[in-house]
Amino acid sequence: MLCQFTWAQSDSIKLKEVVVSDSNLKKYSTSQSVQVLNDSILDRNQPSLTSLLNFNTVIYFKENGLGMTSAPSFRGTTGAQTAVIWNGININSQFLGQADFNTIGTRDFNSITVKAGGGSVLYGSSAIGGSIHLNNDLRFKNEFSNHVFFSAGSYNTYSANYRTIVSSDKYSLQVSISRNSSDNDFKYPGNSDERNINGQYYNTSMNTTFGYKINANNTLKAYSQFYDSERHFSLTSPNASKTKYNDFNTRNLLEWESQLGRFTSKLRAAHIGESYKYFPSITSNNFTYGKVETSIIKYDLAFDVNDKIKLNSIVDYSRNKGYGSSIDNVKREVGTASLLLHHLLTEKWDYNASIRQEITDNYGNPFLFSFGTKYDFTSFYRLKFNASKNFRMPTYNDLFWERSGNPNLKPETSYQAEIGNEFFRKNFTLSITAYYNSIKDLLRWVPGEGGGDVWAPENTDKVRAYGAEVLVEWKPKFGQNNFTINGTYAYTVSESQQLIKNELIYKQLIYVPYHKLTGSVAYNWKKLSSYFQYLYNGEVYTTPFNNRASKIKDYNVGNIGVDYDFGAKNSYKIGFQVLNLWNENYQPVTSRQMPGRNYTIYINLNF
Repeated sequence: MLCQFTWAQSDSIKLKEVVVSDSNLKKYSTSQSVQVLNDSILDRNQPSLTSLLNFNTVIYFKENGLGMTSAPSFRGTTGAQTAVIWNGININSQFLGQADFNTIGTRDFNSITVKAGGGSVLYGSSAIGGSIHLNNDLRFKNEFSNHVFFSAGSYNTYSANYRTIVSSDKYSLQVSISRNSSDNDFKYPGNSDERNINGQYYNTSMNTTFGYKINANNTLKAYSQFYDSERHFSLTSPNASKTKYNDFNTRNLLEWESQLGRFTSKLRAAHIGESYKYFPSITSNNFTYGKVETSIIKYDLAFDVNDKIKLNSIVDYSRNKGYGSSIDNVKREVGTASLLLHHLLTEKWDYNASIRQEITDNYGNPFLFSFGTKYDFTSFYRLKFNASKNFRMPTYNDLFWERSGNPNLKPETSYQAEIGNEFFRKNFTLSITAYYNSIKDLLRWVPGEGGGDVWAPENTDKVRAYGAEVLVEWKPKFGQNNFTINGTYAYTVSESQQLIKNELIYKQLIYVPYHKLTGSVAYNWKKLSSYFQYLYNGEVYTTPFNNRASKIKDYNVGNIGVDYDFGAKNSYKIGFQVLNLWNENYQPVTSRQMPGRNYTIYINLNF
């Protein structure tokens, strides 16, 4: 007689079952560069998504002052070519075609993932330069936890966040509430007596995520978020008119996941609302406005053919309707069908192949594809390759913006390829990726003739973007001394083809630096933690013809912080930060000043 006891999991290990909000990101992006920013990185950065990504990724940001509008340039593309994905749903504005990264708080999410390169097959229009994924992942485990964060800093800048998790093996609930505000009246660095005028802002957001296991094979999940803000746009000159801008956004998503044998079925229904009011003068009640309501139905059916082959079919339909001061009840409908394949050829070699057919009521029926493969040559070296066709439609603002919109704009398409090399050892990873992107009919806003404040959208016939990206992480440990060293570097060439004096030449796109570098060092010893962050942005052109007299100079910015944990059983941290340590005088955008050296004190409680 033989007797044996086997445990698959022990409570002492404290493993927690996690239901990932966007499982396709993990399954079908193995051949591309994917960077995950977890809790520890989120906590030591400022609450805006702009600040987090600016200091930790290769993405360049065109920020119109602290807390003002902010647009990314990912791999030399425009802000509208970076998709923001909220729990698997594309939430780029139907007005702008892009997300304003200063209207997204980072502390409402469990993790934020950055995927470089084309992703239109999975995420639709705008996923050309890359995509940013905001994740609210559920944990089904007996748990009751609370997180409180509060900070106060220079210029009456305050930030507060409360997050709670209540869960069991049957249900899981997460609620997060955030509030950020600032007078933002900083004095310009240097000897000037000028101050940032009319720069005050506030924003409030609430995120709720709920999951319920109906039985072993069926799970119901609900995601909800609202965001409300007011910003007084900073003045470029003391005599300019004082303006303000109100945002109110709502996002709701209901998902039913069912498993039956080798089949996994996901049915999603989402509703996204976005609205704004713009006041040309804060002393007047007159304003312009816009509002878009978007409804999405999405069905995802995955089939595991065997242990090595996985198929996934996705059908979705979206309908949005917009109206406002310059938009007269316009609507857009898009239907898509996608087929995804993942094949594990050997333990070292796999590939993904995907196709997508879109049917739109405005811009034809684009056919998209992607192919990627990954091969582990050794225990420390991996080679990746990816190629794709991507697509983006003009937005409501592109077509209808008062005095500037162009209803004759064409959609843009791109073909791109990348090759990546990954080196990894214990506590060390290095990724080097080279890419090439050819874009036809690029949609972008450029200054009008003679420059000035009037910008207008246009199609640029041919644009090529190519370059290289480096990501590195090292986590050495010496006794009780723990270090985390991170770095990124991007070399970016993004050029439009222009005919000058009967000669075709290429000019670098505006607000795309050739060089961007970030670095950080975090040090932990017992209950003491400290960190240093570094950001370098190279010079950028501000005119399509690359006039060197109007370019923006390069700049270096450093941040430093330290905190101490006074808790015994729980974590109670008190910390201090110095931002822009060298008091750098810099402007990411012409005449849009950023603050000099400033200070923040914070408390971070987990219980």
